[in-house]
Amino acid sequence: MKKLLLVFVLIWSQISFAQTAKEIIDKNIELSGGLTSWKLLNSVLLQGKVILGVKDEYPIKIYQQRPNLTKTVLTINNKDTAIEGYDGNKGYAMNYATNKLQEYPDYVAESFDNDFIDWENKGFEAKYLGKEKVGDIYCHKVELTKNVNKNLYYFDTKTYMLVKEVKKDEALSYSDYKKVGNMMMPFRIESSSAKKDGDYVMIINKIDVNKVFPVNIFKF
Repeated sequence: MKKLLLVFVLIWSQISFAQTAKEIIDKNIELSGGLTSWKLLNSVLLQGKVILGVKDEYPIKIYQQRPNLTKTVLTINNKDTAIEGYDGNKGYAMNYATNKLQEYPDYVAESFDNDFIDWENKGFEAKYLGKEKVGDIYCHKVELTKNVNKNLYYFDTKTYMLVKEVKKDEALSYSDYKKVGNMMMPFRIESSSAKKDGDYVMIINKIDVNKVFPVNIFKF
């Protein structure tokens, strides 16, 4: 009887954690604008500056459009220079050895939406891992798993905004949330990795949503 009771408790505990993870993700989506607003979002233009290392600072523009089109442009010596992108067929990035854009056949395009929008339909499993402090902020820690890929998400326990995201090779921190249309978006993004070779701080000063971009804007 005790063994049966223990099994029941463990099963109930797993179900409760699954529900809690779902509730936290749902709360984030609701308070950051609602699922309808996020699904009606078709394009984003981020403008600001990116800080690389200690001294290197450049104006930056990031164009993104459904389903996975993207282009990042830095202004270097008063000239706009594309450094990375995906045009729907080809992925490309700057080869700094030759100082030219280069096509990368194995380029993996990221989805326009983050993983936890429609995470169940995407085949993810969600697990609640308790609370953890990120800097001075207490966060709900949620793990999304799909096959062998695991991502960790830290949501502010008070606002439910995403504070940190940990991927396989990179950790992203989000802060300075402001309202853009109906949605709450971060205006400061920090990236860090174990190798430290691609770390950056992005400070955004303007976000335009649902702009109609020129047809060839993403082309390589």
